[in-house]
Amino acid sequence: MTVALAMQLREGTKKAHTMAENTGFVSCFLKGVVDKSTYRKLVADLYFVYSAMEDEIGRLCAERHPVVGMIGFPELNRREKLAQDLDYYFDKNWSNHLEPTNAAKAYVERIHKVAKEAPELLVAHHYTRYLGDLSGGQILKNIAQKALNLSDLDGLHFYEFDCINDHKAFKRNYSSTLNSLPIDQAMADLIVEEANKAFKCNMDMFKELEGNLIAAIGKVLFGFLTRRKHKGSTENNNFS
Repeated sequence: MTVALAMQLREGTKKAHTMAENTGFVSCFLKGVVDKSTYRKLVADLYFVYSAMEDEIGRLCAERHPVVGMIGFPELNRREKLAQDLDYYFDKNWSNHLEPTNAAKAYVERIHKVAKEAPELLVAHHYTRYLGDLSGGQILKNIAQKALNLSDLDGLHFYEFDCINDHKAFKRNYSSTLNSLPIDQAMADLIVEEANKAFKCNMDMFKELEGNLIAAIGKVLFGFLTRRKHKGSTENNNFS
């Protein structure tokens, strides 16, 4: 029996999707308010998340898992793209000293736990991240490029899907694949529930980065006000 999983995921995660978009970090990002220090932390966190997901999905595909094996599209993989971006934002030895934030670490642990205990639920994490990247990637790329004053693809490889020429056609095929997975309604319900947990993992990561962004904005504002104060003092002295 097949279930309309694509529609159930879309409808069942609408609230979580809206909540994620309304986090301070994402709201600021969509408005073009982001600093390079915070953004590169996001890139690093995503590297660890995608590494965990692609390791587990790759393993399960090699083992011919009946469900996970169907959604392991290699053209979606982001790890190597993120590694290219990290080469740009950090030194070439970044792998020796970069660590995930606490929220990203918890996200990674959730992925490994699901892969071990209920591999079918990886579909939820796959859908939440990859389909979101493919759907809004170009918009986010343009925002990041402008906000961070980046040229060409430097630091923006994450948003490039070189092996997917037609995004709309790919998403249609992805939805068809979700609907053809050999699962029953009980498992579909669990996958939707896990997708909401995946959104929560992302929101926790964004909220952690939000603190870094606020600190960075505060530092810039403090510097601006300090310079104005000093300038004002000089002007006053000129009239004394």
